[in-house]
Order: sequence, then C-alpha cells, then structure tokens
Amino acid sequence: MSNAHDSQHTAKRKNEHIHICLEEQVNGEHITNGFERYRFMHEALPEIDFNEISLSVEWFGKRQATPLLISSMTGGTEWAHAINLRLAVAAEKRGWAIGLGSIRAAIENEQLAFSYQLREQSPNAWMIANIGAVQFNYGYSVEQCRRAVQIMGADALVLHLNSMQEVFQPEGDTNFRNLLPKIAELCEQLDVPIGIKEVGWGINGLLAKRLLDCGVQFIDVAGAGGTSWSQVEKFRQSDELRKRAAQTFASWGIPTAECVVDVRKHSDNARLIASGGMNNGLEAAKAIALGADLVGFGRSLLAAATDSTELVERALEQVEFELRAAMFGIGAKDVSQLRYSPNLVPSL
Repeated sequence: MSNAHDSQHTAKRKNEHIHICLEEQVNGEHITNGFERYRFMHEALPEIDFNEISLSVEWFGKRQATPLLISSMTGGTEWAHAINLRLAVAAEKRGWAIGLGSIRAAIENEQLAFSYQLREQSPNAWMIANIGAVQFNYGYSVEQCRRAVQIMGADALVLHLNSMQEVFQPEGDTNFRNLLPKIAELCEQLDVPIGIKEVGWGINGLLAKRLLDCGVQFIDVAGAGGTSWSQVEKFRQSDELRKRAAQTFASWGIPTAECVVDVRKHSDNARLIASGGMNNGLEAAKAIALGADLVGFGRSLLAAATDSTELVERALEQVEFELRAAMFGIGAKDVSQLRYSPNLVPSL
C-alpha cells in the first residue's frame, strides 16, 4: 500500500488533471462519439402531450427521475470537494445518478475522505464509488473496495479500466495482468453492484460479455469522442518521447455509439451506461435508442461545477429538456418507448 508521500502526490495529480481539463485542448482528435452517424425520423403528429413525457427509469430496483448520470470526474482535494459538492446537490435536485472520481486518494489518506462524503447533500441519488481495476496488482483487495463504498455510502462500485492513460502517465501503473479473476472474486464478495467503466477509449462487446460472465453487473462503455486521457497526460509529461507518443494516440479508441451497438450485440440484457463525449440531450436520446439504459455526462459539466450549483442545475435541466424534445419529436411518451425506437436511422 502507499505511504503519505504517495497520497500527497496523488492529490497533486488530481488538481493537475482538473486544471488541464479546464484549460487545455484534451479532446481526442479526428474521432467523434459517433452519434452524428444517426438521426431520428421526425414524427409530425406525435399524439402525446409534451408536458406528460416521463424520463423516469428504474435502475437496480431504485426509481430515479431521469436516465442520466453525472460521470466520475474527481475527488481527493479541496478543489475537487467543492466541485463534487455542487454536482451532488444538483444531482439530488434533478434526479440524476452520480459517480465520483477515483477514491484511491482517500484510501491512501483518510484525511482526504471528506471530498467524497456527499450523502448528506445527496441522500436519494444513486451514487457510484470508483477505483482503478489495476490497483488489484498494486496491493489493493476486496478490503479497499469495501472501504471505498463505506466512505461514500455508495450504492455501487465501478472499477475503471485506464490502461492507455497509465502508459502515458509519468507515474503510471501498467501491470494489467490477470485482472479478470480478481474482478470475479470481488463480484462474489462485495454486497453492492460492481460495474466496469473505461475512461474514454471504449469497451467492446466481446470484453463486455467476458466481464458480465464473471459477475460484473453493469458496463459503462465510456467511449471515444470526448476527453482523451493520453492528451491530458501529454500536458503532464516532461519526457519528450512519451509526450510525442501521446499525440500519436490522439485519435485512439472506439466511438461511444459503436460501443453501445457492439455491447448490445453481444449482451441483450446487460445494464448499460453510455458515456464518453456526450454533449447534449439529443445525443442522450440517440444513445438510449441504440440500447443504453443510462447516459453519462462528464467534462461538459466540469466548468459549470467549478462555478456554482446553479450553473450545474441549469446544464442538467438543458440536457433533460433536449432529451424530452427528442422524445416528443418521435412520439415517445417514456423512456421504454425511446429505447430501440425504429425512428432512429443511419444518417445519409
């Protein structure tokens, strides 16, 4: 396990990541989330009342007001706590699920746990704790995962897969050997749902099926088309070779829309979250029509979250309005009618 110096270094890295994501161009290049390849066939007579459209969904037995998620971003510093606090208050008010960034900083240093403890501000939101799966090869076990859930009072734990980020990170952990059996063991021993997410390069359908077969209960594809963490780490690199190599991989990954289609092709019944470069409620509607259960928004909310809860709420409300408008445009009165809608067709 890590020492105090390591935990301070982790916290420093967290603040650097926030700053870079706010100030630098960190989107993938020459790659999109893929949703521009689809369009909805307009239904001129929707035969529904816009004001009666319901976004409500059930997720792991819990009813929530929207099929929307604030994706994992940050934690472990004072700045991160202020961001997470605004996100949590807004999620509670608008009925969104919420995931926080990797809780490794708090596992290493209990004094940083406060930045993840948001249950008081968000008592009803479905909340996801988050740890890097690779940490199982660097001293972590079921014990640390259980502690992560306890610190947050979380409803679930997601293990993130960030192999390409670790390769380009100056202090990266790159031993990803034999993680699948360790994930399976965790799924057997932890008493909350376990999910797997990528961080912006996507999960393909065959991998999703392997993960589901070993006990994972939900998949967040976190595809390409938004933040590229090789681009983020490029700005932290002093090694010129790795900095140039990071730029070479700026177009790496599977577009989010492709991930959703591929996972659904291999796993009809998987609980599936579409995230990765999501920009608006229309794209969320397309993701659900392709087969996603929830849709996650991350960096598109970060600037608002550094400012005020009100700006976050306004951003969430806009996504909801756009999602409802798309549903109205095809005559879908609820999310079940949107999912797999025949009105979603390939763009010409």
